[in-house]
Amino acid sequence: MSDLSTQTAAQLVAGYAAGDFSPVEATRAALEQAEKVQPQLNAFVRIDTEDALARARAAEERWRRGEPQGLVDGVPVTVKDILLQRGGPTLKGSWSVDAGQGPWDEDAPAVARLREHGAVFLGKTTTPEFGWKGVTDSPRHGATGNPYDPARTAGGSSGGGSAAVATGAGPLALGTDGGGSVRIPAAYCGIFALKPTYGRVPIYPASAFGTLAHVGPMTRDAADAALLMDVIAAPDHRDWSQLPPPAGSFRDALAGGVRGLRVAYSPSLGGQVAVHPEVAAAVRRSVDRLAELGAHVDEVDPDFTDPVEAFHTLWFSGAARVTQHFDAEQRAALDPGLREVCEEGAARSALDYLAAVDVRMAMGKTMGRFHETYDLLVTPTMPGTAFGIGREVPEGSQERRWTSWTPFTYPFNMTQQPAASVPCGVDGDGLPIGVQLVAARHEDGVVLRAAQALYESGAAEMPAPGLAGRGAG
Repeated sequence: MSDLSTQTAAQLVAGYAAGDFSPVEATRAALEQAEKVQPQLNAFVRIDTEDALARARAAEERWRRGEPQGLVDGVPVTVKDILLQRGGPTLKGSWSVDAGQGPWDEDAPAVARLREHGAVFLGKTTTPEFGWKGVTDSPRHGATGNPYDPARTAGGSSGGGSAAVATGAGPLALGTDGGGSVRIPAAYCGIFALKPTYGRVPIYPASAFGTLAHVGPMTRDAADAALLMDVIAAPDHRDWSQLPPPAGSFRDALAGGVRGLRVAYSPSLGGQVAVHPEVAAAVRRSVDRLAELGAHVDEVDPDFTDPVEAFHTLWFSGAARVTQHFDAEQRAALDPGLREVCEEGAARSALDYLAAVDVRMAMGKTMGRFHETYDLLVTPTMPGTAFGIGREVPEGSQERRWTSWTPFTYPFNMTQQPAASVPCGVDGDGLPIGVQLVAARHEDGVVLRAAQALYESGAAEMPAPGLAGRGAG
């Protein structure tokens, strides 16, 4: 049964249809992995064993009758503890949330769609407090370790979900991404993640970080992400900023390969980023593979400077808004780093905010023009690999904030473009490396198609994380 924890969601659905195994067996295998890795990785806020098995038994009966409820009926999935899920508290990594305040009777849009399609909810996964930074630790729930080395960070802020997927505790995870929060942990944990075009997956309640924040899939491969997108990219009246329903299936978008695709390869965003040589070499191999598969590749940089100060204004102001109503006791219990950025955000004016919006609009124009020439931009996802657990910045860094080591990710939250991280190898310590694929707004299918080509070519294969003893990709 434990072998079922290595299966993708698509493989599980095919196995259910063929009668090779059941949702109950797959769920027990995923729960077994979750319980196994939880003491070392702290990937979960809670594991909902009884509810998961009850949902799996109901799915098993539907499959027995030949009447599956939806695209992922009986497939184990985890939900980041930022997103509402009825039946239990959403604590957001913060002591400020009272677990007993309830009634906890509402699903976030993506969770509601998964429920409608018969998914099995294994549990809620860890996040930093309010998802505010690029690693996963919080005063309330502690730190989440990396499946390839538990002494290192899983990344964040969707670190619990990435660790779960990498170790076989469910093939599908819902994460959020406001500055890289699905792509960072995907790169560090050797899995796939997609930040869709803003509005493609409805969000409710609206994020305090505004239109920087996206909901996206974290999976073992691009095909599973497309499957999950076909579930969660559906209308929900609670999000007034959602896009119209997609014209077709994301799974259909996987086909076609990259022959003729116009690819821009930017190894360091025009020399603005210092990239570790092992990361640079692995990303270069992925770019070479795209060229071998028929893509037209140019080494060229998008014409923008690091927007970090504008991003900080938008991000820190959002954090300040989250905590605006807190009393002195609640503020004292905050993550100290979060308390600092809230103070900074509260000191920025409306004019500062609007100036940051101007920077964002100019970046959007720049990237819109860039994509008139290039279908895809390729960069490293991260300039280095996972560093020590429980830190906001790598050892030896003179910087204080997480944005100092995530320069490839947050710019594309500013522009709302679809961006994915695809595993592309490991460094000398066996730690995963990711390559980032970015397309024009609304061209999520281009990202998925290029990622699928890398998977089909073998370029995205990963060794199994030693902790789980089974593969992630």
